Amino acid sequence: MKKYRILLILILGSIALCLDAATKNTQKDIIAIKGLAHRLIPEQEKSFVFKLLTDTGKDQFQLESIGSKIVISGNNANSMAVGLNHYLKYYCHVEVGWYLYDTFKMPEKLPVIKVPVTIDARCKDRFFLNYCTFGYTMPWWKWNEWEHFIDWMALNGINLPLAITGQESIWYQVWTELGLTDNEVRSYFTGPAHLPWHRMLNIDYWQGPLPHSWLNSQLKLQQQIVAREREFNMRPVLPAFAGHVPQELKRIYPNAKITKLGAWAGFPDENACSFLDPMDSLFVKIQKKFLDTEIKLYGTDHIYGIDLFNELTPPSWEPEYLQRVSRQVYEALEQADSKAVWLQMTWLFYNERDDWTNDRVKPYVTAFPADRSLLLDYYCERQEVWQRTEKYFGVPYIWCYLGNFGGNTMLAGNIDEVNKRLENTFINGGDNFAGIGSTLEGFDCNPFIYEYVFEKAWNFDIHKHISQWVEALADQRVGKIDINGRKAWKLLIDSVYTASSTPGQCPLINIRPTFGKYKTYYANPHIKYDNKNLLDAIELLLAANGTSHAYFFDVANITRQLLSNYYQQVFKDYEKAYNDRDRQSMKAKEKEMIDIMDDIDRLLASQSAFLVGKWISDARSWGVNHAESNYFESNARNLITTWGDKDMLLNDYASRTWAGLTKTFYAERWKMFFTAVDSALNRNETFDDEHYNAYKAKVTLFEKDWWEKRMHTFNSNPVGDSKIIAKELLEKYKAHILGKSTIR
Repeated sequence: MKKYRILLILILGSIALCLDAATKNTQKDIIAIKGLAHRLIPEQEKSFVFKLLTDTGKDQFQLESIGSKIVISGNNANSMAVGLNHYLKYYCHVEVGWYLYDTFKMPEKLPVIKVPVTIDARCKDRFFLNYCTFGYTMPWWKWNEWEHFIDWMALNGINLPLAITGQESIWYQVWTELGLTDNEVRSYFTGPAHLPWHRMLNIDYWQGPLPHSWLNSQLKLQQQIVAREREFNMRPVLPAFAGHVPQELKRIYPNAKITKLGAWAGFPDENACSFLDPMDSLFVKIQKKFLDTEIKLYGTDHIYGIDLFNELTPPSWEPEYLQRVSRQVYEALEQADSKAVWLQMTWLFYNERDDWTNDRVKPYVTAFPADRSLLLDYYCERQEVWQRTEKYFGVPYIWCYLGNFGGNTMLAGNIDEVNKRLENTFINGGDNFAGIGSTLEGFDCNPFIYEYVFEKAWNFDIHKHISQWVEALADQRVGKIDINGRKAWKLLIDSVYTASSTPGQCPLINIRPTFGKYKTYYANPHIKYDNKNLLDAIELLLAANGTSHAYFFDVANITRQLLSNYYQQVFKDYEKAYNDRDRQSMKAKEKEMIDIMDDIDRLLASQSAFLVGKWISDARSWGVNHAESNYFESNARNLITTWGDKDMLLNDYASRTWAGLTKTFYAERWKMFFTAVDSALNRNETFDDEHYNAYKAKVTLFEKDWWEKRMHTFNSNPVGDSKIIAKELLEKYKAHILGKSTIR
């Protein structure tokens, strides 16, 4: 009898422990969502009640009004955050932006939920970010920016974020413990803004050595990032070893199979990366060492990003080799973490599609268990790789919207096509279709499109009719129901947001000028809509009584694009005047183009998102002394201009129509061009290739001086009222814009 009593006590004790653990988990989710509400809506937070639903194996939230309270229930903190966001957007007309400075205004009285709402997730995984985003947008962020952004991710249901901050801090420990010197390791790294391409095996030794202060601060920042992401039920995707090693490692391991990969994107051979053959026993040792150190410092959710051949040529194209190398990488990963899942982007299957034929893709992606693999179909708005690879041969994949290259500021996005493709994927994508994601290279001027993509991961009725969703979008962007705002956004979605983003997409202002064919590789100013549609949209928007931060951003953003498009037409007039040798008309057009650039710069200065001064100030803030601040500033300037040294393939790839950059960089290049053309005509000569090359020699020196010598200083805070400035500019240019033909 005594034995049974002891057994009963043990059973009851176990039950109590389980209940206590469940209670703690419940409290953890409630604490997380309450913390988010406190940060975002402190004055209204007490009006919200959050409850945890019984976990049924799927993400779900419920909304209802009980008395004066808004009750939001969900199976976890992430689902409750989506529920809160749904209420803010579709009841309060409030959009929470991804930037810390994206402020919003809550209604004085919270709207009542007349009919309770229950909404389920349509897919398990919602992935966000791209290696490039950590260079083009986030290299200079500190915890306050990250904290707000993680809140934004939770609100949008993201539960699989790329989390690659602070990995150099881990690599520094690994490489020095393996015998490399301090200077060898820090010089092997690139400058902070270029680290994504170092991580992807593209470049080494560019703008190093990386300061110790950076390594130390990034380690602490990553710990904060992953801890907060996990509070919202996210599984941070951590980096793992992809075979990328310092060339100096050959000194310590002379027999290791280390080969120099080909130079990338026009960089010299000295910046090419070194690759350790995964079949070498050293590969397993390094993978284990790296993951052990990383897990100790950052924890793990057992999902790791490894990309072997991004924009690179594999040592062999033989299917057997590709299968063997993939299997070996997985086995090394599994030895380091027995629960490991390997996530990889499939951009290479699109970008090098002539080489990555199905007879190579299949052995590469099926070389290890499918349940230990997750593929990112990277650029689905342009080409869905799952459609041409037999649904990735049964390997789980995530449908991704890319939407932006290099952080370029250009209105782009094919909403209707994205909707059709996603719905087709839900129907025909196969049982291995695992979720929805976005792989944007930089945060850009079309933020609402990304929110739309992540909303598609949930059973929102409003998405069944694009027209209804557009009306709701207009209400959120304007901050209230406004008929002019709705008309403006309907026009924008129907006529402007109809084409996908492409690399190098930017206004003509941002392109190094020339006559005829553009002479820089990434130069694509073409648009597929009538600029008059943009004019009509901005007139409607200016007639709206907008109150939100998003409204003023949109006014500046759309007017910026309107004037940039018009600039292209003025340049055509200038080129015609040049061909006619009409010097008087040329001078008039030169002045008009300079005026347009000055006016655009003044308009951009009214928005934090468009300030080169903020980009530079944020970079400088990481320096512990003046020399380090100068180092970070030069690195920040370099990425958004020449990208590398000077006159390289990626020149202007990350061009931005930003205040300060437009006036002191792009406008100066145009003025130098006008001077060169005038000089040729003064000598009764044609501005031919010889003249262009002379101009190019001068302008490339100027471009390098701008970032290397840190020319000019800039405001880091916005100045002026976007709406007032936009109205002034519309009055100034409207008649001229209407007088121009449709841009095609």
